[in-house]
Amino acid sequence: MPTDVHQHIWPPAFVELLRARTAPPYLDGWTLHLAGEPPYEVAPADHDVTARTALAHADGLDLALVSLSSPLGIEHLPSAEAAPLLAAFHDGALALPAPFGVWASACLSEPDPDAVERELRRGCAGLQLPATALLDAAGWDFCAPLLDALTRHDKPLFVHPGTAPPTPGTPPWWPALVPYVHQMHASWFAFRAFGRTRHPRLRVCFAALAGLAPLHGERFAARGGGRGEVDFNAFYETSSYGTRAVDSLVRAVGIDVVVSGSDRPYASPTVPDLGAAAAVHALRTANPARLLKGATP
Repeated sequence: MPTDVHQHIWPPAFVELLRARTAPPYLDGWTLHLAGEPPYEVAPADHDVTARTALAHADGLDLALVSLSSPLGIEHLPSAEAAPLLAAFHDGALALPAPFGVWASACLSEPDPDAVERELRRGCAGLQLPATALLDAAGWDFCAPLLDALTRHDKPLFVHPGTAPPTPGTPPWWPALVPYVHQMHASWFAFRAFGRTRHPRLRVCFAALAGLAPLHGERFAARGGGRGEVDFNAFYETSSYGTRAVDSLVRAVGIDVVVSGSDRPYASPTVPDLGAAAAVHALRTANPARLLKGATP
């Protein structure tokens, strides 16, 4: 079942709630305003359900998992502000036609494991959390009740870049290349140091190849961090990276834990040239199935 584990669509009711806001995150027409990034002109077609459904079918997908974009910062809003936005996202995304599925999201200002479990029972594939919530031991401890809910339901965690700090004077690409990558890098090492021990059975998928953190395995070992054992329940999603980066990561962690994701509509899907059809099958079909359902590689 060809799968893209990382896409974004904003349901109409969710868009209207963003337009009703006057503080970030909010929409002014189709101009998105965030606290740490320059205004972004959203293309309406990117969130047109009919157009995106046709595009997913044209990509040959049997499943495309959509998620709340964590850089919006909705998870960290006060509960009274976050709750209606999360409800509108979940309701609208769960109503999307095939081939779409949904990652759940959670309010982190007042974490509610029961709310996460409700969304999992409604059909969400797993839970997405922003990497900014998982940068250290305190973050993994704080989120532990939500992660325990995932374990009870045998569902995976998807770690996605979170909000970017304001950096005046930087070019538009700066958030995606600097704070996002740093967040993914740090959350991966925090998972190695703190998260895996606390959650030994949790399947975790890091967006954007975990900021290429596994490529630092030799430096990790040289500093006393241990050998680079492959964790077959830790997965790496490919969005925005191509053949060179994917090939390098495969050399570090193996082909069995890399999964295909595009980050549509912010990036287009790429199929890395790894020299064998079996490799593409692993990234698009076999490995996503293990991430979502769990199985021995």
